[in-house]
Amino acid sequence: MDSSKSVVVVGGGIVGLSTAYFLQKEGHQVTVLDKSEIDSGASFVNAGYLTPSHIIPLASPGMITKGLKYMFNSASPFYMKPRLDVEFFKWAWYFKKSSTKAKVEKAMPIIRDINLLSRELYEDMKASGDLGDFLIGDKGLLMVYQTEQARDHEMEVVEKAGKMGLIGKHLSKEELKKIEPDVDFNAEGAILWECDRHTTPPLIMKKLLEHLAQSGVTIKKGEEVHDISVSDRKITKVATNKSSYQADEVVLAAGSWTSQLSKKLGLPLPLQGGKGYRINVESPTGITMPAILMEAKMAVTPMEGFTRFAGTMEFSGINHTIRKERVEAIARGAERYYKGLQISEEDKSNAQCGLRPVTPDGLPYIGRPIKFDNLTIATGHAMMGWSLGPATGKLITELISEKKPSMDIAPFDPDRKF
Repeated sequence: MDSSKSVVVVGGGIVGLSTAYFLQKEGHQVTVLDKSEIDSGASFVNAGYLTPSHIIPLASPGMITKGLKYMFNSASPFYMKPRLDVEFFKWAWYFKKSSTKAKVEKAMPIIRDINLLSRELYEDMKASGDLGDFLIGDKGLLMVYQTEQARDHEMEVVEKAGKMGLIGKHLSKEELKKIEPDVDFNAEGAILWECDRHTTPPLIMKKLLEHLAQSGVTIKKGEEVHDISVSDRKITKVATNKSSYQADEVVLAAGSWTSQLSKKLGLPLPLQGGKGYRINVESPTGITMPAILMEAKMAVTPMEGFTRFAGTMEFSGINHTIRKERVEAIARGAERYYKGLQISEEDKSNAQCGLRPVTPDGLPYIGRPIKFDNLTIATGHAMMGWSLGPATGKLITELISEKKPSMDIAPFDPDRKF
């Protein structure tokens, strides 16, 4: 019996393309639709981390209070633009309800497990040779601090993560210098997470697209979904601005736009786009270790050919407006930690942004909504979309192929209540 299915994947970010990758390996016929040219957005501008150490969900105690405090400062690391938007208020209320100590404790092992699964899958993809050669930097990740308060905060995470088998190591100022000799840090020390990895997202996205096209996956760029037809619990047709598609299965993996698409199906999916920015510096920086600059709340990644400075979480609706003050804040933040680093006006003017889909509880939506028999949803990964792309693709493929999932997906239920 042929168990091959035709599948339409809506969304060509790391989650959509990873889903296509694993579906194709299982022998399914896959078509990927994306409204862009698949050369920009969150999958291209992120920090490129694979982060099992990031076990604390975004929805944690005190975050809403921080958001309210920062609401009128558009240069702050966590910015909520004041606006009259019923869906945003609803989402913020759910976010507040999810930000309890008990819910965070429950989420931590789930976030660890899906991150470790995904890290392993990235390593498998590299070992397979499917994408040619690409770097998975295995030096770990530094959490660099300037104040005792930031150090103590991360040491609490070290203690919690240690109980879950993830080891964080404190480095003094001198040890930090030893591990990063060509950098003059303005910092008191760091915590090193050896379990983390780093990559170069634009390069991997390019290689993944090339591999999928060569493997028989149909990639349709510049096609925006306008309508979804439903009959008898099944999606019968996906219509775009250029064509229409019929398939046995449909996957919604359109990042921050997924909630707009799910609305067409009468599925309420609380989701907000959290904008992040990046600056690439092509001149030598001496930086060889990825680092999170704790007080500045930003990420630094040495990539293949450049150093990336990335950060901020901005809730201002779905738009790609680049706020100069936020780009400046990232540049200034980096220069505060790396003595002698100067980010040029040209590098700042080439900054880009992307929208990360954020759920109210910090866990993604991965699974089948009860209302439909041939729909799966794969979105809501917040700041871990890059890290969790392959694991999500694998789990969605297992669902469609009717195989036992690699991990329990109940916590990711798209129908869950907040």
